[in-house]
Amino acid sequence: MMNAIHWPEGFLPGFSDNFVSNEVIVAGLNAADIWPLLAEAPRWPDYYANSANIRFHDGAGPELASGTRFYFETFGFPVEAEVVEYVAPAGDAPGRVAWHGWAGEGDSRLDVHHAWLVENLPGGRVRILTQETQNGAPAKALATSKPNPMINGHQDWLDGLVAAARNTKG
Repeated sequence: MMNAIHWPEGFLPGFSDNFVSNEVIVAGLNAADIWPLLAEAPRWPDYYANSANIRFHDGAGPELASGTRFYFETFGFPVEAEVVEYVAPAGDAPGRVAWHGWAGEGDSRLDVHHAWLVENLPGGRVRILTQETQNGAPAKALATSKPNPMINGHQDWLDGLVAAARNTKG
């Protein structure tokens, strides 16, 4: 049985203004190959062009951790974020990282819950699932955009993550 994302109150898919889900399952890699590339946020721009200017608050970083506050830019939004879940993969237990991100104020405020699950599967495979729920007027606009920039952007992130892990592994 494959694991699922843990959703906080107010961000359950179906009850939020926008929801996107992307997943890859690849052979020849494992959670330990993927995790450092995801957990060390300053590495994101190396393999994901839609992330930039990552900065940590309060002397934290470069690795994410529960309660870590950080800033990055993505999809044209300056995002403040706080890690709300962080569990590195260990044995059969999947890695989980999620952050609450926000941008804008008032009617233009966007709030997101972006979660990742990295789990080893039988046969030398790894599953990487990323899902995001969003609330606010910008989320409503993104939900109706065609093609969906969030689906396409997160797929680029997954594809870049896998390619970077393969390159790192050699």
